[in-house]
Amino acid sequence: MARGAWVDRGGHVALRDVDVDLPAGAITALIGANGSGKSTLLHAIAALLPCQQGELRVLGEPPSEARRRVAYVLQSTTVPRQLPMTVREVVALGRAAARGAFGRLRADDHARIDDAIDRLELGPLARHHLGELSGGQRQRALVAQGVAQAADLLLLDEPVSGLDLPSQQRIREVMDAERAAGRAVVVATHDLGEAAGSDHAVLLAGRVVAAGPPVEVLTAAHLTEAYGGRLLRLDGGLVVLDEGSHHHHG
Repeated sequence: MARGAWVDRGGHVALRDVDVDLPAGAITALIGANGSGKSTLLHAIAALLPCQQGELRVLGEPPSEARRRVAYVLQSTTVPRQLPMTVREVVALGRAAARGAFGRLRADDHARIDDAIDRLELGPLARHHLGELSGGQRQRALVAQGVAQAADLLLLDEPVSGLDLPSQQRIREVMDAERAAGRAVVVATHDLGEAAGSDHAVLLAGRVVAAGPPVEVLTAAHLTEAYGGRLLRLDGGLVVLDEGSHHHHG
């Protein structure tokens, strides 16, 4: 929950006067152009960036105190391919995060690790190193790491961008299951179609342009305000021209 939150990044204001709610048992999509503040908001929620003004509370607590209850899934492109870790070791880091630096993994931790690996269909790859995997497999390993934390809030930054269709489908199914389990799922995305299928949408442009049910947020007026000249009308729908990729929204 943010009320009047301001967040700096790299010496400049990246988000200003943000009011936003992240409901439990729902998938919230953060949508906006490059540089709109999607990743910045995820970082602030995960206590990786401070809030300069206003209030930001995560699961009813300051972000730094809620950190153990939040799982932040990295994009596979930010993780070195040559990292000398197996899939199982990567997923096990999720339980280590939940336990704390000096907490030893117990039998129930190993059961959660196995379950996360199975849910992301990584069983046959558990002993493989990250460098041996495809981009989709690496991203599934990172999602499994987040799922293994069993956190109350799951944050994902462009989790299916550029992935093969089976990996996209598996990750989306897991996100749906986490929502069904009562967790809050927050996903940053460029894809208007994905945002339209979420429960709650937040349209960003360095501030909150609109927030609420996707049908009320993803209107022509709001999208024009957020994307400016990068919006075209086509066949009665809207196409966002951003980073050379086209996303169609009917």
